[in-house]
Amino acid sequence: MSISFSHGARTALMASLLAGGVMSASVVSAGTEETISVNVDQAKLIRLPQNISTLVVGNPLIADVTLQPGGMVVVTGKGYGATNVIAMDRKGAVVADRQIQVEGPMDKVVTVYRGVERESYSCMPICQRRVTLGDSEGFFKSTMDQAGTLSGQASGAAAGPKSN
Repeated sequence: MSISFSHGARTALMASLLAGGVMSASVVSAGTEETISVNVDQAKLIRLPQNISTLVVGNPLIADVTLQPGGMVVVTGKGYGATNVIAMDRKGAVVADRQIQVEGPMDKVVTVYRGVERESYSCMPICQRRVTLGDSEGFFKSTMDQAGTLSGQASGAAAGPKSN
């Protein structure tokens, strides 16, 4: 069975439990932490307690979360919106429950509409194609194909000439 409370109800419940001496301070601090804000297609480092062994992401289509040694966590914005991450220790106790807000890009993006087709360009300092969620399928695919080809050629060049 799962019960959820609004922020105000949760705060009142914690206060009454603390008054009765039932809840520890570490649980209260885990529930009062701020929202993690990250831009789509960017990553942010945050520090959580070192005793984390498991991370659970509410919606992995919105954010990807990776645990690093020493309680460092990498949060990567994947899609627009909000989700949460729950951090647990080896015993399964919740150490932290944080909200993640993923927002649009911060660079100067120009959006071009051709009827219902949409294209995005990053204009810093000159405008170049920028793949953005919501772009038309043809624009998105051709841009990703070009990037993949360039990456493949760069990887092949870095490997050096092949011997027979």
